[in-house]
Amino acid sequence: MKNKRRIIFIINPISGTSTKDEVPQLISKHLDQERFDYKVCFTEYSGHAAEIARQSAAKGADIVVAVGGDGTINEVARSLVHTQTALGIIPFGSGNGLARHLCIPIDAVKAIELINACQIEAFDYGVINGLPFFCTCGMGFDAFISLKFAEAGKRGPITYVENVLKEGLKYQPETYEIVDENGTVYHKAFLIACANASQYGNNAYIAPGATMRDGLMDIIVMEPFTALDAPQIAADLFMKTLQNNSKIKTFRAKSIRIHRKKPGAIHYDGDPVMTGTDVEVHIEHLGIRILTNPQATEDTAPPNPVLNAFSDFFNNINNVREDIGSGIEKGGRRIQAINKVLLRKLRG
Repeated sequence: MKNKRRIIFIINPISGTSTKDEVPQLISKHLDQERFDYKVCFTEYSGHAAEIARQSAAKGADIVVAVGGDGTINEVARSLVHTQTALGIIPFGSGNGLARHLCIPIDAVKAIELINACQIEAFDYGVINGLPFFCTCGMGFDAFISLKFAEAGKRGPITYVENVLKEGLKYQPETYEIVDENGTVYHKAFLIACANASQYGNNAYIAPGATMRDGLMDIIVMEPFTALDAPQIAADLFMKTLQNNSKIKTFRAKSIRIHRKKPGAIHYDGDPVMTGTDVEVHIEHLGIRILTNPQATEDTAPPNPVLNAFSDFFNNINNVREDIGSGIEKGGRRIQAINKVLLRKLRG
């Protein structure tokens, strides 16, 4: 009989938004044990997942599966780059951006059954100031919100949206110098995102056309906008049409260097960190092996139900713009009212 493949499951018991107490039993029940030998490890402290993954790869494990949120997935993945050990994912996060891009089921049983198919492919990953990322990284407003999100004490899309709505129209854009192989440009920007994959998570598509196999990252520059522009930008983000918005500039590059006037936050896969005035980002082509869905191509997952909560919000866009004729103050009042309705819907 052919040798069984060895799998290490790394479970972060405190990440994400739901309990993982039943995961070991689900693995035992649904994993094909005629094909795989496996071990389950629980993390005990910050950085433990990276340590376990690194040791597992060094010992020749075939697959290391991250069971947790985007932070846990990043920890495990960055320990597996440029090794023969593949990354598997059972998503339990608040956003699950990488899992959604790769069409990995959010349901734990279906994700385990996907492991049985054992289709492994090579993908790109990115590096920002020495920190690996697999989905997105950036600076400006999204990094600022990542800090707020980390400080909030609770996870999930509702907390994220609350922070965006509270802080978005107060945030002050910065001027950035961006250097790539084609030269230097200057942008005053609300945010700059570098995307290896298509979305932040929860099917919020910052780079709808991004692929993880082309050796390039999609760079998205969101220019300053007014309260009247905000609803359309939000709609485009969830409708995969952001690239058509007049406030968005996009290009692709293997590497870029960004200079800003003062130190500040950046994020890598949603984890914030403070850095200096210079930021360097590049892509490592096909540098990580990942278990994928043999029944789907990249990013063909169905819409997230969270999008339904935004439907009335989007439908009010034209009403807001009609109020311009009655004065900016009235339009602003309508936006505030729409925001309150949106939050009520998200809270149920």
